[in-house]
Amino acid sequence: MNLLTGNNKISIRLITGIGFGLFLFLMTNGCRSELVITASSIASVTPAPTTLIPSPTRPSTTTFSPSSTSSPAATASPTLPPTSTPTLHPMSILAARERGYPGSAITIEKTLKPGANYNQYYAWYLSDGLKIYGLLTVPFGEKPVNGWPAIVFNHGYIAPEAYKTTERYVAYLDQLARHGYIVFKIDYRGNDRSQGVASGAYGDPGYTTDVLNAVSSLQSFPVADSQRIGMWGHSMGGFLTLRALVISKEIKAGVIWSGVVGSYPEMLCCWPHPPPRVPTLSPDPDYHVSWHDLWEHLYGSPENNPAFWNEISANSYLQDLSGPLQLHHDVGDSEVPVKFSQDLYQQILADANPVQVEYYEYPGDDHNIANYFNLAMKRTIEFFDKYLKGGG
Repeated sequence: MNLLTGNNKISIRLITGIGFGLFLFLMTNGCRSELVITASSIASVTPAPTTLIPSPTRPSTTTFSPSSTSSPAATASPTLPPTSTPTLHPMSILAARERGYPGSAITIEKTLKPGANYNQYYAWYLSDGLKIYGLLTVPFGEKPVNGWPAIVFNHGYIAPEAYKTTERYVAYLDQLARHGYIVFKIDYRGNDRSQGVASGAYGDPGYTTDVLNAVSSLQSFPVADSQRIGMWGHSMGGFLTLRALVISKEIKAGVIWSGVVGSYPEMLCCWPHPPPRVPTLSPDPDYHVSWHDLWEHLYGSPENNPAFWNEISANSYLQDLSGPLQLHHDVGDSEVPVKFSQDLYQQILADANPVQVEYYEYPGDDHNIANYFNLAMKRTIEFFDKYLKGGG
């Protein structure tokens, strides 16, 4: 069988005895693509870094049950290859809502050097039966009556073999921890010592599952307040944060810096450097195919089959955001287009009953918002203080 993708022709030979149904299952669930983004110039605008664009206050919060069967507005059921029992794609938002995220007890494996006013631990929890490690901080002193507010910290893409729990995002985590939050910076499966395969965020549900199991694990952590859990994400971690906010109603507020928050059609059309072709689990290991090439072959392009691409995009379910959202982006970001955050902000405002959303742009900075780090972090902490400590 030949897959034609642009100028590339990908041949996949089916091994005798393996039917197309099994092949499709393996290919769809085995995509292990991860984004490696090189710099490219993106035209920028120059708004003042201190400009805040607040949204109207949302009268009430939309809630839903995990088995919700609502569909994206103005879309039909996705067109799938013929099977005896049609099923939701593993990356669809509805499929993610239908499964459970029980998490586990958080096990402290090692006590680390304390921070300014908080303890630090190397800890792990379970996700899909895998040990997922992370850096856990707990404030000094007597816990509040209902426990400390907590934040799941979703880091951006770093090559899994190069990522180290205690060496990345140190300043970010420190600032949040200093202000009275339990912070759990998790190492997705296959990153550093976490078990499993580094399946990537965009073509496989594994990382999203790890994030949502971290929420459940914090809810059962004895000194955490189960009703005051927020989420912070940078770059790829922003993609995971947005998905988590439309899948689970347990996350009370989210903050995203330089996030990959475009819809899948936007990611395919408007990202200067789309995900590279990498090996996948297939009947013939000599042939490689990327998740986006495979999906376009199986389901059609976003133009030909918008229903499928809407089904897997968190942007199609913004009416279900579980809490307020704050966005930050450098206008000249050469790794993730600022247009992703701009469009998401406008999409949220367009909802008939939008969540509270704040959007900040920073001129002349970089993907990490390094030049305006203190300002962006101040806004982040004030936002979490308002919606996790002050009741919003």
